[in-house]
Amino acid sequence: MGVALAWTLRDVCASPPLRAARVDPADTMMSADAPLTDLDERALVDACLANRSGAFDLVVERHRRSVYQLCYRFVGTHEDASDLSQEVFLRAYRGLKNFRGQSSLSTWLYRIGVNVCLNRVSAKAPAVEAIDAREFVDAAAESASDRMLRAERSARVRAAIAQLPPKQRAAVVLRTYHEMSHQEIADVLGSSVGAVKANFFHALGSLKRLLGNEDG
Repeated sequence: MGVALAWTLRDVCASPPLRAARVDPADTMMSADAPLTDLDERALVDACLANRSGAFDLVVERHRRSVYQLCYRFVGTHEDASDLSQEVFLRAYRGLKNFRGQSSLSTWLYRIGVNVCLNRVSAKAPAVEAIDAREFVDAAAESASDRMLRAERSARVRAAIAQLPPKQRAAVVLRTYHEMSHQEIADVLGSSVGAVKANFFHALGSLKRLLGNEDG
């Protein structure tokens, strides 16, 4: 994953420079003097907008794992998740001048990620891959048959999630795999808490029907 997600701005260097937002000169001076790793979220965004070297690389470093995992939960393959992750950060780089700080940077990135993923995925079942440590199971303690059954079940769950309507799919992924609150999901999706709860409820019902033969 490290190689696939190695980040460089080579692909966006030809883009017009970011236009810096209007900030207090004193804040700009303090941010310019401080090491990038010491900057808070707002100051780091300002450093990016000021085209400070390495600033956006640090944004990627801080958020690439969560963005990658989000993409993986939608598409189900590491290669596609890596491609989509890079697309998310490309869009974020190009649109950073529009970030107003009304939500956290991670929420803003999740919003971009959900839109990118939903534009890519279809109702087809995702490709089946071996399930790794992100499933939070002690694989060393499992027998070969248990690992095979777990991988098969996980693949079936991903295939079922892929058949859900877009907003239901997003609600399930963000709630189940990323453990977001209903309010956080609403912020990501630009929706209401009530709508998120309804989508999640209907998604669970659909998944129960789709996976109804799991117990049989």
